[in-house]
Amino acid sequence: MSEITLTINEETVTYNVEPRTSLADYIREHHGLTGTHTACEHGVCGACTIILNGKPARSCITLAAAVENSDIRTIEGYAQDVVMDTIRNCFIETHATQCGYCTPGMLATAYDIVTRLPGAGRERIKLELSGNLCRCTGYLQIVDAIQLALSKLAGSSPEKSVPNG
Repeated sequence: MSEITLTINEETVTYNVEPRTSLADYIREHHGLTGTHTACEHGVCGACTIILNGKPARSCITLAAAVENSDIRTIEGYAQDVVMDTIRNCFIETHATQCGYCTPGMLATAYDIVTRLPGAGRERIKLELSGNLCRCTGYLQIVDAIQLALSKLAGSSPEKSVPNG
């Protein structure tokens, strides 16, 4: 067992963890933060994406013991965040969710996009989303949602959606 200290959603926690425990399992099992989903458990699908030290990370392939003293933000950590509220509302407005399994990872990635790339166009958004898989939506509504969020956060109107663009 290894004792680790992390900050999860602005709360510092210390816990003993097996060295082979993934960050996703640690977050879910030891802290009850089940919004972080696991699917492929190989870092391919993006369902487990969280924000680790300010950047998106696949928590299923990250060992909890390897991120000692790190700052982690899960989907539950956006309660009072205006940017995430805008993104969520845009996902609702554009019908960007269906089954919802990929949604926490998509929202974490969307948050990164709108905060890091405020001028991103459709092609850049698609590129940034390439590590997040969705089996239900076809991605167009997700891209539309992020574009809408970017425009709302910038105070302008979004460019028109291009079919299959």
